[in-house]
Amino acid sequence: MNQHQLTIAASHRPEVLERILRVVRHRGFEIKTMQMAQTLGPEHINIEMTVASHRGIELLSTQLTKLIDVNSVNVIQNKTQQIRA
Repeated sequence: MNQHQLTIAASHRPEVLERILRVVRHRGFEIKTMQMAQTLGPEHINIEMTVASHRGIELLSTQLTKLIDVNSVNVIQNKTQQIRA
């Protein structure tokens, strides 16, 4: 499996985290770590997550950017890490 790190900037709304998690699951990625914090005041959040999958990270990042309350998605680590199961 390949492991990737993402940073997601989004609006702080109750349903945003649920939407992001649903997309991650539907695209076949497994969340390894996740951290969320408010930034730029109470209206915005920053989510850092590490995901793992055999699929390319572009599949996930493209779908996340399509979500209405997601402002940006950045792949922090361009180099993937192989993890053995």
